Amino acid sequence: MRLKVYQTVLDQAMVPLAYVGNPDKAKRVVDACYAGGLRSFEFTNRGIGAHKVFDVLAEHCRANYPDLYLGIGSVVDPGTASLYIQLGAAFIVGPSIDEEVARVCHRRKIAWMPGCFTPTEIARAEGLGAEIVKLFPGNAVAPGFIKAYLAPSPQTTIMVTGGVTPERANLERWFGEGAAAVGMGSQLIKGDWIKDGAFDKMEALAKDTLALVREIRS
Repeated sequence: MRLKVYQTVLDQAMVPLAYVGNPDKAKRVVDACYAGGLRSFEFTNRGIGAHKVFDVLAEHCRANYPDLYLGIGSVVDPGTASLYIQLGAAFIVGPSIDEEVARVCHRRKIAWMPGCFTPTEIARAEGLGAEIVKLFPGNAVAPGFIKAYLAPSPQTTIMVTGGVTPERANLERWFGEGAAAVGMGSQLIKGDWIKDGAFDKMEALAKDTLALVREIRS
């Protein structure tokens, strides 16, 4: 499965991510992203009982969206990784590198995308088997960093998360520097829209942003 996950991330170059504490609203968020054309979703492990919501969401995706890869983010320890893998997580994302999380993911053939911020961290993550590294937080990354890093390390595959917005200028910066993908949270999945039930707006924004990403990359 992890090869298909990596390929989907690289093909679409855009991964939506959010924590939604209400299971019904979480399903509506995923419905909107799927209808907008997105085929991966990172549910973040940030609230009390988040695994219970994820369990419901995973069942929903298995029943309705067999081609959607549902992953879990904000994972910092192997126990949490194991729990979510058991619940059906297709990929694991973390804000940092944890060697034990890497081992759990590799043992279960699950895609692992750890958070990195420095050249040393990127190299360490790749040494632990990361195919895609998450450059985080993106809003603290200096302009030109990705391009400068890829010059001596063109085999590195970077997904930027944090500070990514649906605006053309922002996306042109990341892809122009050489990012392979971006992760997009609150700028795509807006809290007010979830509260107001404006899932049609979320679907439209997902569709438009995916189209913009494709245009920029082409």
